Amino acid sequence: MQLFRASIAHFPKQTTQFSDDIAIFKDGGLLIDKKEIKDIGDFDTIAARYPAASVTDLTGKWILPGLIDSHLHYPQTQSIAHYGEQLLTWLENYTFPAEMQFADSEHANTIAKVFLNQLLKNGTTTGFVFTTVHKSSCQALFNAASDIDMAIVAGKVCMDRNCPSQLTDCAESAQADSASLIETWHNKGRNRYALTPRFAPTSTEAQLAALGELAQQYSDVFIQTHLSENLDEIAWVKSLFPQADGYLDVYDKYNLVRERAVFGHGIHLTPDEWGRLGESGATVAFCPTSNLFLGSGLFDMTAARANKVHVAMATDVGAGTTFNMFKTYGDAYKVSQLRNDPLSPLEGFYLMTQGAAIAHGLDEEIGNLNPGTIADFIVVEPRFDELTSLRIQQDADFDDVFFALSILGDDRAIAQTWISGNCCYEKSSGNNELQ
Repeated sequence: MQLFRASIAHFPKQTTQFSDDIAIFKDGGLLIDKKEIKDIGDFDTIAARYPAASVTDLTGKWILPGLIDSHLHYPQTQSIAHYGEQLLTWLENYTFPAEMQFADSEHANTIAKVFLNQLLKNGTTTGFVFTTVHKSSCQALFNAASDIDMAIVAGKVCMDRNCPSQLTDCAESAQADSASLIETWHNKGRNRYALTPRFAPTSTEAQLAALGELAQQYSDVFIQTHLSENLDEIAWVKSLFPQADGYLDVYDKYNLVRERAVFGHGIHLTPDEWGRLGESGATVAFCPTSNLFLGSGLFDMTAARANKVHVAMATDVGAGTTFNMFKTYGDAYKVSQLRNDPLSPLEGFYLMTQGAAIAHGLDEEIGNLNPGTIADFIVVEPRFDELTSLRIQQDADFDDVFFALSILGDDRAIAQTWISGNCCYEKSSGNNELQ
C-alpha cells in the first residue's frame, strides 16, 4: 500500500453547500492499494492506522480528484486556435476537413495518443469524447485509453445530412456501427459508450429514430450531442424540424433526453427546455472557453440551478481554447460575472469533479477520493513559477489556490496525474508521452 502526504481537497458527497461540504486536509494522507483508494484523512491518523504503508511525501502540494471533462472532440486536437469563425462556418472551414483525415486509421491512432497526452498533462483523467463518423476513430481512442486503464466515454459521430459526403453515414449504418461498438467496448474495462449524433441539423429523423432505438435497447449507455449553442443553429433546427416544439424536443421525440444524456452548451434555452432538462436528469456541459471563442453566448448558470439541471464543466476542444480545466473555470467565472452571478471557486471545482461524476452516475468510481473509488487523482504544485510563488501563499486556503490557478495556472501546475493507481504523467520526468 502507498500513502501520499500532501494537502488534500475533495467533495465526498453531492451538495449545493460547497463551503460546508468540501473535505480539506491541510496535512493529509491518501492511502491507495493497487488501483483503489483505501483511506483518506489527516496524515498522522492514516499513518498510525497503516504503519507498513510506503510513504510518498508531497508536502507543499495538493492532491485532488482527477478532473472530468464532460464534452470535447479528440479529432479537433489539430483544429484548436484557428482564427475567426462562429459555429457553422467553424464546422465547415476547420472541423470537417480535420475529421476527414480520420479515414486513415494510423492518423486516428496518432492523434488519439496526442489527445490523451494533453489530457494527462492537464490533470484530466476522464473525458466525454466525440470521435468521427469513422468507426475506427472510436476504436483508436478506446484502445489508447485502455492501455493506461483510463475512464473514457466516447462514441462514433453520426451524420447523414448537411455534411461533406466523406463524413456521411446513414440511419442503418449509424445504428449498426454504434451497436457493434457498444457490444465491443461498453463497460469493457473502464470504457463506456455514448450514442453520438453530432447535432440535430446533421441527422435525419430516421437516424435520430435509429439511435433512439439503441438508447432504449441499451439503457445504460450514454448519449452526447449539442444543444442550443448558437442562434443561427437554432433557427436552422427550426427550419429542418418544423413540427418540433423546440430544439430539445427534436431529441426528446426520439428518446434521447434522459439520465446519462449530456448536451453540450445549452446557451439559448427556453424556460420549458430548462424545465424538461431538470425533470429528465440529463446534463448540460458548460463550455465557457468555446462559447466565448466562437461568440456563441453566455451560459445561464442561474437558470440551471433554478431548474435543478445537472451541469458539468467542459473544454469543448477544439473550439475550446485550452485542455486545462482550471483555466476553463477561469472563463466560466468571467461568463458568470457578465451575468452578475459569479461562480464561486468551490462550485467551479465541484463541476469538474464530484458534481460531474454525480451528473453522469459515476461517483462510485470517479470524481472524489472516497475509499472504494478508483485511484484517479492529481498532484498540483500551486507555486510553480515566480509569479504564482508570489501570489499564492504557502498556507493559502484551497479556494484561493484554485482561483489563482484558474487565472494564472496552466499545465505547469500539474506535477503528476495518477490513473488506476499508476502515475501516468509526471512533470519532472522528461518523458511523459504515450508511445
